[in-house]
This record gives sequence, C-alpha cells and structure tokens, in this order.
Amino acid sequence: MLLLGVPAAQAVGQPAVAPVQYREVAQTYSADGLVEAVRQSTVSAQIGGRVKEISFDVGDRVSKGQIILRIDEREAAQALAGSQAQVLQAQANMHNAKAAYERARQLFAQKFISQAALDKAQADYKVALAQAAASEAGAGQASLAHGYTAVIAPYSGVVAARHVEVGEMVMPGKPLLTGFDTSEMRVLVSVPQDRLGDVGARPEAKVEIPSLKRWIDAASVTVQPLADARTHSTLARVYLPQNETGVYPGMFVRVHFVVGKASKLVIPESAVLRRSEVVAVYVLDEKGGVKLRQVRLGEALADGLVEVLAGLNAGEQVALEPIKAGMSGSGRK
Repeated sequence: MLLLGVPAAQAVGQPAVAPVQYREVAQTYSADGLVEAVRQSTVSAQIGGRVKEISFDVGDRVSKGQIILRIDEREAAQALAGSQAQVLQAQANMHNAKAAYERARQLFAQKFISQAALDKAQADYKVALAQAAASEAGAGQASLAHGYTAVIAPYSGVVAARHVEVGEMVMPGKPLLTGFDTSEMRVLVSVPQDRLGDVGARPEAKVEIPSLKRWIDAASVTVQPLADARTHSTLARVYLPQNETGVYPGMFVRVHFVVGKASKLVIPESAVLRRSEVVAVYVLDEKGGVKLRQVRLGEALADGLVEVLAGLNAGEQVALEPIKAGMSGSGRK
C-alpha cells in the first residue's frame, strides 16, 4: 500500500512512515450545517375513528405501499353500505322514470296526453337521473373514506416518530407517523453574502462528518436566490450521493465549499499525536530512529490529510502510527 508516494510498510523494526510534502489541495470556505432528508413527511388521519393497529414503530424500515396503521373501519363500512343502498334505490327510481317518460312520448304522439304531461314526465326523468348520479358520487366518497382506514406508506423509508397509540381516538388532520426516505439526503448551511460569489462561482463542496470521521463529495450544490434580512445570509442546499450509509437527519456536519486551489505542506492525519494541548509527530532521523517534535497544524483536508503550518519541512518522514513509534525502541532519543 502506498501513501503519498512512500511505502506504508517499512523494513522489519522500522515504523511505517509517510513524507512531508507539498500537494495541490482545494482551498475551501467551511460552514457548519445539519443533515435533512429530501423527502420527509408526517402522515395524518383522513378519517375519524379509533386506532386499531400500528404495524411499524420508530426505526422500522417501511416499503412503499405497505399498510403502516389501521383505523377501525366498522363505522366507515356501515356508511359505505348505506350509500350503496341509496345508489340502488336511485337507479330503480331512474329506470321507473325513464319508462314513464317513454310511455308519455308514445301517448303524446297519439295525442292522448297534453304537452304539459309530456314535459312533466321528462322533468321527472331528469330529476331521477340527477339523483342517481348524486347517489353514485356519495357512494364513491364513502368508498374513498373507507379506504382511508388503512394508512398506506407514500414512499419507502424509515419511521422517525410515532404520534399515536393503539386505542387512541383520532380525527381528520391528526398526525399519525413521521418518516423519511433514507436514499436522498442533503445538508442545509447558511452562507454569508460576502462569500456568495466564491460559493456560487464553484458549485463544488466536500462534506465532513466529524462523528464518523468521513469525507463525502457532494453530488450537487444549490444556492437559494433569497437572503435572510436579519442575518444577511443565504441558504445553500448541499446534496449528498444517493444511499449514503450512516447518514441520517439531524446530524451535525461541516461543509467545505471549494473556492480555489493552492499548494500546501501536508501530512496524513493519522501521523498526528494529540495529548491535551500538545500536538506533535514522530519524525524519522538520519539514523532510522524517531524523535517527537511539536508542530502547528492548519485545517483538516480531504483524503485524510492535514495542513502543516510550522514544525516540519518538506522531505522529512513522519511515523504513521505515533503511539507504536513512541513505544518502540527506536523512539528513544
């Protein structure tokens, strides 16, 4: 394995080392932000009733189309049955009115009834048609309401919060469950107006997750065309690659917007030894031993590197495993 152009594994008895060298790295502007799901929603009740069953709890993974909660459907079922009965009654009345109208037309043609009688038969038929249509619409609405007793997941994701318990009475609009889609995440950061030119000119960023000790290349960056009048900052959305594991809403991250390139003296982050306020590295000397040297570091960079501000020169070798180097015999001065 090679690191910065030097073998990480040395001869027997020698610590693994890496060179101190200049590398062209990205100049960045850093801003703290929070992760949020691109798709996150709260499913609410669309019908009143008692919660009968909850199929998923917080942390459970749900697939699109699965039933996540059921509301007692007996009242909705009775309403649906009543509406369907009204449809049958209205259709019977409509057929009867239609037959009466056809007879009236024949009688009018034979001059057995007046024009007024024909007009009344026609009006009765139109009224029956309208009543049948209204009954069918009511039955459709009742059927739709009955379907609301089974709450369906709108997309695949993870349950983030549960707002009701089994047996609880709910009304339309009552929040039931909150979930989010784990496949698409983004970071929200506030960018001061004086840095918008740099950020907007190069829509490129790297996302550092300190808790996971990971760096992720952003998939895209979107700067909203709206400024906050109080803070004089603009919101930027930094989208992460899809299906990024270990990332979830609410995580603290640091976004490094690329604003240029520069040559910096760097070493691997793994070579740094931190003890209280002391920051040092073990440097390989001419005789093959290692000596502890205090250094001053700059910002952390991508690819596991850190900038060196003072204490090291280009071309020197530093131990990649400072604890082992300090414990080895070669670490004695």
